[in-house]
Amino acid sequence: MRDLNTDLFDPGTVMDSDYSRGSSSSEADFGFAFNDSNFSDRILRIEIMGDPVEARPDAEGCTSIFDWARHRKRRREDIKKENAVDLTLCPDEQIMSCNQPDMDDCAPSENQDEEAVAMIEESPSGDEAANSNDSNWSMDCSTVVRVKTLHISSPILAAKSPFFYKLFSNGMRESEQRHVSLRINASEEAALMELLNFMYSNTLNTTTAPALLDVLMAADKFEVASCMRYCSRLLRNMAMTPESALLYLELPSSVLMAEAVQPLTDAAKQYLAVRYKDINKHQEEVMALPLAGVEAILSSDDLQVASEDAVYDFVLKWARSQHPKVEERREILGARLARLIRFPYMTCRKLKKVLTCNDFDHEVASKLVLEALFFKAEAPHRQRSLAAEESASLNRRFVERAYKYRPVKVVEFELPRQQCVVYLDLKREECANLFPSGRVYSQAFHLGGQGFFLSAHCNMDQQSSFHCFGLFLGMQEKGSVSFAVDYEFAARSRPTEEFVSKYKGNYTFTGGKAVGYRNLFAIPWTSFMAEDSLYFINGVLHLRAELTIRH
Repeated sequence: MRDLNTDLFDPGTVMDSDYSRGSSSSEADFGFAFNDSNFSDRILRIEIMGDPVEARPDAEGCTSIFDWARHRKRRREDIKKENAVDLTLCPDEQIMSCNQPDMDDCAPSENQDEEAVAMIEESPSGDEAANSNDSNWSMDCSTVVRVKTLHISSPILAAKSPFFYKLFSNGMRESEQRHVSLRINASEEAALMELLNFMYSNTLNTTTAPALLDVLMAADKFEVASCMRYCSRLLRNMAMTPESALLYLELPSSVLMAEAVQPLTDAAKQYLAVRYKDINKHQEEVMALPLAGVEAILSSDDLQVASEDAVYDFVLKWARSQHPKVEERREILGARLARLIRFPYMTCRKLKKVLTCNDFDHEVASKLVLEALFFKAEAPHRQRSLAAEESASLNRRFVERAYKYRPVKVVEFELPRQQCVVYLDLKREECANLFPSGRVYSQAFHLGGQGFFLSAHCNMDQQSSFHCFGLFLGMQEKGSVSFAVDYEFAARSRPTEEFVSKYKGNYTFTGGKAVGYRNLFAIPWTSFMAEDSLYFINGVLHLRAELTIRH
């Protein structure tokens, strides 16, 4: 299969960063030769057809991305309604559609609903056209409203576009003709002229997002990958809106050379993920988003959610709202959204509910819960290994998000005393974000039927008046019950990397109370966060709390 990104002046292997200052320094600027007979070997005859009345306003009349998208959709629907015409009406022309590439050379086009663009080679005889019975030819010769003629250089166009390369070098009699014709809709004229200018000069004059999108679509149609990447870069540098971001997410399924717009699609995903990272704050907006938008948000590691349980609850709420029929809902959840819920970081209590949830197919739910439980049972080093393996892939179910309530690993004992050992890991950047007065809470864990939590703080040492790292143990408020607990805080420390006890105590808890140590490591914050700190091992602070119920 040939490479659809082929560009003899600008190979598809050139990285997108090469366009950060306009065109690549390795590209020659032939702008002086554009439409100049002294530097041309062909005549390009552009036959411009009238658009349907309701599709007349072109991209220049669109004031927003939303207008552009609505306009493009209307034009696609209009083209679908056009009837094929008898080519005997055009006895002097042979017509070939550029939307029907040689099947031996490239993959079938995915944008079959786009308007057809016919490529016409002038021929001294109309025999071939007159004898053609192909019902796919869809351009009516009688609708041409005007003709534009340009002087072109076939080597320049062929070097930029596989479409023109094949046209000028296929060995057919038509490829040797001096006159070449293209037939387009009037609404495509501005985009095509910009595209042809780019193929010479490697720059564009247009500056609006709708006009750039039209050029991008024209570049895809004529297989000018370098122009698609250039348009993509310009669009990425413009301010996005939720509407434009959702439109960019649809581009890979609307163009033939999807890889050329992938950076723009990735930027749109990032924009949505950042804008809606606090799902609760924008709940109404997020609930109204289409599936692609929700997928972009849930793919993020930086969601501001209390826990993965909250992600699961949101997904169910969105699916029930958007897909009232349970069969459709199960399909969407099983095929698209379940892979974005990180079940291994859900609590066991919530995982039990997954098994009885009617919104999931039972086999799918069982597989997801079993996988999550196996992950929870793995040794910490194995969990980190699985997360590292998946961090480079699209599937990130073993990668932990930045939850408001940090996940913990708990080991419980019933005998000889009711006891639990709780492990809490914090990344260096999470600790850094606590300065100067922040705090982070762990997920709840249970001992003797009562809920507890850990909280890490950056606070002022009351005696020395400097910032320091503190760790506290709290009990969730639940009536007037009281618990007498022995507790011990420990942290891994270099060079042995073993847990070293830092603080021991006992406390009788009542609802909503907490106890701990304001300066766990007895050092200032700057020493705690220093590059040579004894407590960060591969960028992670490992904390342990041991709780025992006193009798």
